[in-house]
Amino acid sequence: MKSAGNVHFFNPHETARAESLAGAPLASFRRRFFAIAIDAFLVAATYIPATMFLQYFIQERLHVHEELYRSANVQVKFDMHKTLELAWTLWLVLYFGLIVWKTNGLTPGKRLLRIRILSLTHERLSFWQSIERALGYGASALEGGFGFIQYFFNHNRCCTHDRIAETIVVKDPRKGTKATETS
Repeated sequence: MKSAGNVHFFNPHETARAESLAGAPLASFRRRFFAIAIDAFLVAATYIPATMFLQYFIQERLHVHEELYRSANVQVKFDMHKTLELAWTLWLVLYFGLIVWKTNGLTPGKRLLRIRILSLTHERLSFWQSIERALGYGASALEGGFGFIQYFFNHNRCCTHDRIAETIVVKDPRKGTKATETS
């Protein structure tokens, strides 16, 4: 791995796309950490009103309450808690998947800290890559967050979710530079 002081550079080993990214300056752990902290705050801040609306809609508009159906042998219950757990998962995947896909590697936190996700296999992040990466955050959080700590052990500074989705996170040059036009 090439490094100059505290800056690390991407070292490709597989695809032509990865070869084209040789020498791209990788994002620091600090920038990545603060970007995900900003995004986590935004996810939580938007999720609370969304769940309030969801609960209102299900209970007041659809008139769905705990017991949906009961007969002599069958009882069907609606579980709001499980519904909200599923909604949380979907909210995370929508935020970290769809936003990354539509903006080609940016979330509000990443944009603020001038870092970007790049695909090692395509010029643009594919829809599936973005969803894989969003779901991969769960894999990175397993085992006490060890998947995030792998940043320090991987020669290309990749966390588990980066390796799952075949992505890297780089410093995003300021607008108007030549590097921005090629990414």
